[in-house]
Amino acid sequence: MKRVLMIGTGGTIASEMTGAGLVPELTTDQFLKYVPAVRELCDVTCRQVCNIDSTNMSPAYWLEIARAIREAYSSCDGFVVCHGTDTMAYTAAALSYLVQQGPKPIVLTGSQKPINMDITDSKTNLLDSFVCACDGRIPGVQIVFGGAVILGTRARKTYSKSFGAFSSINYPVLGVVQDNCLVPYIRPQAQAEPVFYDALNSRVALLKLIPGASAGQLRFLLDENDAVILESFGVGGVPSGETGEFYEVIRKASAKGKTVVVTTQVQNEGSDLSIYNVGHSLKNSLGVLEAFDMTTEAVVAKLMWLLALTDDPNEVQKLFYTPVANDILRGAGI
Repeated sequence: MKRVLMIGTGGTIASEMTGAGLVPELTTDQFLKYVPAVRELCDVTCRQVCNIDSTNMSPAYWLEIARAIREAYSSCDGFVVCHGTDTMAYTAAALSYLVQQGPKPIVLTGSQKPINMDITDSKTNLLDSFVCACDGRIPGVQIVFGGAVILGTRARKTYSKSFGAFSSINYPVLGVVQDNCLVPYIRPQAQAEPVFYDALNSRVALLKLIPGASAGQLRFLLDENDAVILESFGVGGVPSGETGEFYEVIRKASAKGKTVVVTTQVQNEGSDLSIYNVGHSLKNSLGVLEAFDMTTEAVVAKLMWLLALTDDPNEVQKLFYTPVANDILRGAGI
């Protein structure tokens, strides 16, 4: 029988109703009793890393989850991480960088309704996740939700209430689960043993541009962080204005070794800074990095991972454009 480690972090799936709203209170051992079919599939070991609303998820918890996986990797065939939906895509991306090229499934799941409600998606999602963890044909980090198997670096929560909450952005789904059977479409590359990392640099910030945004906002974030992601409009660019303040802020920050990444607020198809003048000079003159087809969640996690490895601008650029878990389809120089 396959051996699976189930890691609990809280979230809606583990929540109970209180006078102040839903609060994660159930442990993995407790809510696993609602899905007895899981124990018919595999031998389950439970480990509770935390029991929090996923709004409170942080890089420190990502490292704890990765550490729990690392400690049990040789003795388990797969892993199921129960997680709140609101930040699940960030955690999936982070684990994709902390545990790379592994041959075993690391499945994240959760629910839009608590497991003790009469109408809930939690039991199906949980059983589907164990099916994937036991099957083993799709290795690496993935989100299993609403019957879809989504690559960890490509997932995003696109519905706040519906049961099919997650979408795969700029990449096909890896497979589907139907009638307790995995139907794989894509098998990510893996090697005999994973590469583990145990550090993150959380000095990464995100600024979503709006019409009339101030360059002072960007200046403040760059002063306080080692990297800032600019979520721009359309295919990408920053306001040039009459005085070019944004450009000057970026120029000074780059001279200090800070990293600026430009991405897009548009969910699908990615950025292309070469198209318009407001983006062209950013890349060619100021040396900003471009996210291309990456999700913002993956950009955040990748910067935290690589900035913990190096602060050399050339190495940062090289690592950023090096694909990890198919997080980017367009590389350096394109």
